[in-house]
Amino acid sequence: MTTATPIDPQVETFLSHLRAERGLSPNTIAAYRNDLTQLAEALPHRHGQVDWPAIGPAALECYTLGMRGKEYSDASTARKLAAMRSFFRFLAEEAVIGENPAARIRAKRAGRPLPDVLSEEDVVALLKAVDGVPGAVGLRDRAMFELTYAAGLRVSEVVGPTGLRLASLNLDEGLVRVFGKGSKERVVPLYPGIVELVGRYVREARSTLAVRAPTNRRTAALFLNNRGGALTRQAYWQLLRKYGGLACIHGRLTPHTLRHTFATHLLQGGASLRHVQELLGHANIATTQIYTHLTDEQVRRAYDHAHPRA
Repeated sequence: MTTATPIDPQVETFLSHLRAERGLSPNTIAAYRNDLTQLAEALPHRHGQVDWPAIGPAALECYTLGMRGKEYSDASTARKLAAMRSFFRFLAEEAVIGENPAARIRAKRAGRPLPDVLSEEDVVALLKAVDGVPGAVGLRDRAMFELTYAAGLRVSEVVGPTGLRLASLNLDEGLVRVFGKGSKERVVPLYPGIVELVGRYVREARSTLAVRAPTNRRTAALFLNNRGGALTRQAYWQLLRKYGGLACIHGRLTPHTLRHTFATHLLQGGASLRHVQELLGHANIATTQIYTHLTDEQVRRAYDHAHPRA
């Protein structure tokens, strides 16, 4: 029987700071935990623990070179080094260490790959594949996937601990309230077709699934599993993979693909970058600008329409 690697006390204090002071999501905290545990395991120990005040730039440079030898992607290396710099900055601010040995360590800037996006035909094929499943489960899956695409939601905003609740819906106004990264709230409008579909799911399918749970285990989660409990992110992934196969969708298909597709289709339809930023809940418009690389066809159509010699 294996035991979990004990976490360094200073790392645990830093993670607690991220939760309480910065309100980072559980997924982000988990990434920091993994990266910093890896860092702590690689550094010299004294009496079974890292002596953080004794760690200098040379030790961190060796760690950085070691990562390059393990053939991590540029993005993974950049994330791990960003976690390391944030951690040592925190130690310096808390006077646990004197000078910050990570202050001058830089990673190669990771290029941002273009996201995978479905065509409109692929979206239709995916939803038609779901329609082939009868009963409450089929209606749930159709409402869940189309709502993800209709509102550009992250999977963690749909299901799981931070996912949608019944109270998130305002179907009379055609709105859904979403809690994104860092518990930031945004309200996203819904088109009439998805309002009708989600309303039907709540009335017909959710009520059927909810009664399968013991009375003391009832949940306010919007999307329920076959036992009446809250649907998990893992279950969402498995269902999407199954329906993607039925729809003969080739290439990488993830829950985030639906979010990328939402943003790209809005821009192709003429929405402004600023509006798409608001709908996605991006804090910085630079994050949203990646989708402009996917809309060359729209730009070409506008050129052909507007240029007098085109």
